[in-house]
Amino acid sequence: MELMLDLLMYPKNPKMVVGCLTEHDNKVLLCKRNIQPSYGLWILPAGYLEICESDSEGAIRETCEEVSAEVESASPFAQLDIPLIGQTYIIFLTKLKKPHFSPGPESFESWLFSLNDIPCDSWSFSGLSLYVLNIYTEDVKAGILRFHYGTINKRPGTSPSDVHAFTLDYHLQS
Repeated sequence: MELMLDLLMYPKNPKMVVGCLTEHDNKVLLCKRNIQPSYGLWILPAGYLEICESDSEGAIRETCEEVSAEVESASPFAQLDIPLIGQTYIIFLTKLKKPHFSPGPESFESWLFSLNDIPCDSWSFSGLSLYVLNIYTEDVKAGILRFHYGTINKRPGTSPSDVHAFTLDYHLQS
């Protein structure tokens, strides 16, 4: 109730977070965070959308900044709303232009993982990361990549890396 009153008195606009699920040789590109929150944990390259850029431009820029990778063919893969923290995530599917990448200033490690070797026990922003990788794996196994929309509800006061702190309350795929 207190949170609702605070939001009514001091409305805030949600933040847009954009990122890429980048594929190369049946692997996905991930990075390990070099900043807080969730220092030292794995994540898809992503960050806040900036003024004067489209969603796909922002996702490509964030991928370049976090893993120094040039990517192409950005197509929307998932939109996830997290109302508790006022964020909307848009994740694009991309491919590496060249198999060259390295950690950027916000990452201290980057790596291509096969779907069977993804380190599922050390995730930053676990609800988002695990959800996106799970639906991607399901789509790959089914032989068709679809667009997914969902609402992630996190329990208030939980850590961004707590894999049990969220539920996916709505999921739509096309």
